[in-house]
Amino acid sequence: MSQKHTVKQITSYLEEFAPLSSQESYDNAGLIVGDPSQEVSSVLLSLDCTEEVVEEAIKIGANLIIAHHPIVFSGLKRINGKNYVERTVIKAIKHDIALYAIHTNLDNYRFGVNAEIGKRLKLSNLSILSPAQNKLNKIIVFCPKENCGSVLQAMFAAGAGNIGNYDECSFESSGVGSFRPNESSRPSIGSHGKRESINEGKLEVIVSSHKLAGVILAMKKTHPYEEVAHDILPLLNKNEYEGAGMIGELEEPMSTKEYLKLIKNTFNCSIIRHTAITKKAIKKVAFCGGSGSFLLGSAKAKKADIFITGDYKYHEFFDAEKTIIIADIGHYESEQFTPNLLHGILKKNFVNFAFHLSKVNTNPINYF
Repeated sequence: MSQKHTVKQITSYLEEFAPLSSQESYDNAGLIVGDPSQEVSSVLLSLDCTEEVVEEAIKIGANLIIAHHPIVFSGLKRINGKNYVERTVIKAIKHDIALYAIHTNLDNYRFGVNAEIGKRLKLSNLSILSPAQNKLNKIIVFCPKENCGSVLQAMFAAGAGNIGNYDECSFESSGVGSFRPNESSRPSIGSHGKRESINEGKLEVIVSSHKLAGVILAMKKTHPYEEVAHDILPLLNKNEYEGAGMIGELEEPMSTKEYLKLIKNTFNCSIIRHTAITKKAIKKVAFCGGSGSFLLGSAKAKKADIFITGDYKYHEFFDAEKTIIIADIGHYESEQFTPNLLHGILKKNFVNFAFHLSKVNTNPINYF
């Protein structure tokens, strides 16, 4: 029997790994239409949310649509059905269908849109092409030596200690801490008015900004002290778990033409627009779902043989400068498997619940 879940329960789970704080400034990810407390009958997953997709949801009885692209990018001053955006919103509201978008926050997630593309491109050793900056913090906390293990484990469980392909990373040093409880305190160690000295461990862990509040809460819950001495330091280090695009390698080099054929077949491309074939073989592949031309410099810096993305403009192709092959496979084509990615993620947590993949082709571009 299918379990009951609310819009908030389902979307909050997605935001655990693709938080709204990770979206780009121009974006509008999140709940666009609907009541967070609404009970969900079933979910329709789509790349875009259009009138046709809402109609599909009505037919199958789904009252939550989770799309990659937001139907509303900027504010609506009027909703009177004059364009497809307004008509889509009106239809959703009329039929009590919630609309949710998980866009650049999913793009920037280490195991998100681009990881799915990398898997289908047969690549290994995947890493973020342009890691995010100003998204990391270091937490330093002091606690009794015998409690260091439990405090660390609680912080790890809340998401601290991830560095690249490693987790549960920390550093511990030892020292002597001192404190004097006043009359209003409730010390777990020591007594009022008397200075106490104790052997303590100094624990240092790195945590992504969006997990900071949860890690601190877990730390304080597990710590034996009433007042927990700790520091929070913003870092300039790049966050290898968050950022734009990805880069990876083929197990064995492939001829450029054969690899272009593989790309075309994998993503069902009508055409691939590409620069001159200046490489006989492809080994290192950089890519970005959607519009990724802004990442060409990063792809070059990391010595990629080819850069795969969509929405390339005429003059931007010249920027390859015969040092890399640019392959534009199309915006829709590059991100078409995002609903499959979301389906796999959601089914792991909501096992006995109906998630449907949209059958509507929302690609607005046709080829003659």
